[in-house]
Amino acid sequence: MRYSEKKSNRLPMKGKVKTGFRTYCAVVVAVMLAVCCFTVTAFAADSNGALTAINNLSTFIFGLIRAIGLILTGFGVVQIGLSLKSHDPSQRANGFLTLAGGVIITFAKEILNLIIGS
Repeated sequence: MRYSEKKSNRLPMKGKVKTGFRTYCAVVVAVMLAVCCFTVTAFAADSNGALTAINNLSTFIFGLIRAIGLILTGFGVVQIGLSLKSHDPSQRANGFLTLAGGVIITFAKEILNLIIGS
C-alpha cells in the first residue's frame, strides 16, 4: 500500500461541532495576532518610582504570607492540643507538621534574606 492510498481514520464531525471548532480556531488565531502585533513597549519615566512600587508590592505580599503562616501556626497548636486530649498520635504528628510549616511560612522573608545574604 502506498502512502497516497492510506485511509485516514478521522472521526466524523457534525455541522455544529465543525462550526464551533472553526469559531474556536478563529478566536485563538485572532488572540495570538492581537498579542503579537498590538504590543507596545512602555518606558518608565522615573526608576525610583518603579522600585518604590515594587518594594511596596513585595512588602504587601510578604505581609499576606506572614498572616497565612500565623493562621497555620495557630491551627497547628490547636491540633496538638486536641490530640493530647484525645490521645491520637496521628493527629499529634499532623499538628506538629502544621505547626512547623506555619513557623517556616511566617518567617519566609527572613529565611530568604538569610539565604540570599542581604
